[in-house]
Amino acid sequence: MSQSFTDRVNSIVRKIPDGKTMSYKEVAKAAGSPHAFRAVGNIMGKNCDPKIPCHRVIRADGKPGGYAFGANKKKYLLNKEKNGQTTFKERVNLFRSKG
Repeated sequence: MSQSFTDRVNSIVRKIPDGKTMSYKEVAKAAGSPHAFRAVGNIMGKNCDPKIPCHRVIRADGKPGGYAFGANKKKYLLNKEKNGQTTFKERVNLFRSKG
């Protein structure tokens, strides 16, 4: 049985290491649908799993793009990870507060 596009996207994003990013377009291409970058954005916008680091998916021009907790929080998490700090506990707390 083949994976859905959503499952493929989540699997790819789950593997983005701390301190690294991929663009929505890169994720779409890696998931087998290079023109489905808007769909990737919609999938990330609906993400409720802190194990899927959706904040690591950015626009192709390097700007942060959307994030359920705001662009400033997205930038904060990315900068923290670039400095070698983990953000998993913070992401768990964000998602709990969203609940």
